Formats: sequence, structure tokens, C-alpha cells
Amino acid sequence: MNDTEFVQRFLDDMLVEHGLSTNTLEAYRHDLEGLLAHFAKHGTALATAKREDLSVWLAALVTEQLSPASVARKRSAVGRMFRWLAANEWREDDPTSLLESPKRGRRLPKVLSEADVEALLAAPDQTDTLGLRDAAMLETLYATGLRVSELVGLTTDALDAGYGFLRVVGKGDKERVVPMGEVALDFIQRYQRFSRPVLLGRRSVADLFVTQRGHGMTRQNFWYIIRRYAGEAGIQTPLSPHLLRHSFASHLLNHGAELRGVQMMLGHADIATTEIYTHVARERLKDVHQRFHPRCGGE
Repeated sequence: MNDTEFVQRFLDDMLVEHGLSTNTLEAYRHDLEGLLAHFAKHGTALATAKREDLSVWLAALVTEQLSPASVARKRSAVGRMFRWLAANEWREDDPTSLLESPKRGRRLPKVLSEADVEALLAAPDQTDTLGLRDAAMLETLYATGLRVSELVGLTTDALDAGYGFLRVVGKGDKERVVPMGEVALDFIQRYQRFSRPVLLGRRSVADLFVTQRGHGMTRQNFWYIIRRYAGEAGIQTPLSPHLLRHSFASHLLNHGAELRGVQMMLGHADIATTEIYTHVARERLKDVHQRFHPRCGGE
């Protein structure tokens, strides 16, 4: 069989034996035809290709500026093809078994600029019962970098006003102590004094932040709140539930905070998770340089 026939037999087998979807099979076909086109230029065939030949193919994909995810997908399709060839004894080996897989790039989280954060925090009407509650929640979220689930899960005994700390129960029921600034602390205390009693009425709940009906705040409720205020503030950055958490970490690092300290405040078990924010900071610096340096076409 020639290489085109090998590919067709492989796809037929994937359909019959493994029940792959039409979309998956078409993606495989496209990726494998690209490999065959590359092999044709270099005088290589599926039956005789070596690991070095496939390394050259991978390098060619990288020079085409494909995304790491696209390269990894093509590498996966080709690997499955060669495993199939070896299993059916059309080859003695699988040359992709020792082929290093390209590392997938990690998508950088979106963050708000400091100006956008200021606009968001200023959006609630603090003279209103609900507005003061919303302002306290937003200030707390940005001051501490809590997950939204951690924020709405706070209880009244989580706050140590004397020392300016919050006791937070995070993932895996792990408790951590998070410092908060005087501004956020003042907002919480004003909310507890003026808004929370009005919202509760005669009810009694342990939740720190409560809804208009006197129940504990939920993630869904708060997500609606933050989207509404972002719209009022004219924020164009796409929102995510972790928007202020990402911004908190990025802004701390921009202002010189140590990575280990940010890791502890965020409650990350692995510092590698926190390191993504150093990349965000670098990308923002590059963007500022490109836009404003006189030799880079800036203003």
C-alpha cells in the first residue's frame, strides 16, 4: 500500500473499531495529509520514517507559527497513526514513542488595569443599603484575592478586625489567614453596621454577606452583581469569575510583591500556579513599551 492508502485504512479502522466522530476523523485526515505532504518533499514514507524525520516535521510546524495546542493535536494524530501501523505489523516500531511532545502554552488570565479596578470599585452607590454591601464585597475581593466561592462562604466570625485579617476556608477545606487593608476593613465594618441588619431583618444567619432576602450570598448572585457594575463602569475587558482575583495578584507583583507571599495569600498549593501572574506582568510591560517607547512607534 502507498501512504495515502495507509491513511485511509487507518481512518476506516478508527471509525469501525473506535467509533470516532466525523469531526474527529476529518481532523485526523487533515493532520495526516499534512504529514504526507511534508514527507513527499523530503522523500520519506510512513513505513520507513524515523524519529529524526518526525522531529523535522514538528520543527516545520513550529516555524509556521501554529499555536502550541495545534501542534500538540497534530502530534497526537500522527502518534496514533504510527501506533496503529506497528500494531498491525506494517512497521516494526513506533518512531513517535521517543518523540518529545511540544509543551502547550498556558493561556494568560485576563486582568483589569488599575484604572478599571478603581472605576469598578467606585460604581456602587455607597449611600444605598445594597450598594454599600456590594462595595464591601468588591473591596474585599480586590483587597484579598479571594476566590468568589471563598468570598460568599465567609462567615461573621471570619473577620479579625483588630489585626486586619480574614480566616478563609479554601480548596480541600484548607484554612488560611489573609491580610486585608484598612480600606476594605472599613467597608466591611460599615456594611455590618448599616446594611447587614437591614437586609437580615429578624433573621439570623452566619453568612457575612447576605442577599436582599436575608439569605447567604451565592456565587451566581455575586456574578450578576459584578457584571452589572462592570457595565456601569464602562469596562471592556471580558469578565470571568476570577477577574478581580487575577487583577489582585497581577497588581501586587507589578508593585514589587514577592511571589511566595502572593502564593500564600491566593492559597495556591504549588507556586507554579502563581507564576502565571509574573507572565501577565511581563506581557503588560511589553505592551506599555510597545505603545509608548519612541522607537517602537509609540505616542
